[in-house]
Amino acid sequence: MSFSYVIKLFIHPRAGWAAIHARRYSAAGVLLGHTLIFALIPAIAGFIGTTQVAWQIAGGEVIRLTGDSAGNIAVLYYLAMLAGVGTVGWAIHWMGKTYGADQPIGQCIALASFTATPLFLIGILQAYPVLWLNFIVGLPVLAFTIYIFFTGVPIMMEISEDRGFLFSSAMLAFGLVTLVAMLAVTALLWGTGFAPSFTS
Repeated sequence: MSFSYVIKLFIHPRAGWAAIHARRYSAAGVLLGHTLIFALIPAIAGFIGTTQVAWQIAGGEVIRLTGDSAGNIAVLYYLAMLAGVGTVGWAIHWMGKTYGADQPIGQCIALASFTATPLFLIGILQAYPVLWLNFIVGLPVLAFTIYIFFTGVPIMMEISEDRGFLFSSAMLAFGLVTLVAMLAVTALLWGTGFAPSFTS
């Protein structure tokens, strides 16, 4: 299991990445042993938060989703996270050659997956969907995620710090484009019958 790597990555990022690099994950190994498990956290928490806890905007009425609607959204959310990790991992593999890094796809998906771990873990807050709380806690976690990514690229891709910085910056831009694409897909899905259904 990858829990020991996660703890090491959070306490000593460089040592954590070195251990993950030495593990030499296969694509299936990292997806089955790490990504599929950790991506469940925000999906399940989001389902609980939107059906049981509910939320309010500016003291307005309490908003809650039906179980069927929240279940559909949770499944799509889970699949989107898996697709996001896979896409970023593939992009790391593809762009790596430009920066003199030719690592196996498993290493690239491991880099993407372990980088996303803080975001998966902070997804537990979706069980209590309060916007200001999610922002206050989420922004430092996002900053830490970027930090471990910039730390991990040179180690996982076996390139210099300078090339690693340029590579990380390019991948960060790709990640933002991927996020915007996922938001666009969400809007399209809402227009084709996957819009949330609220309880009265």
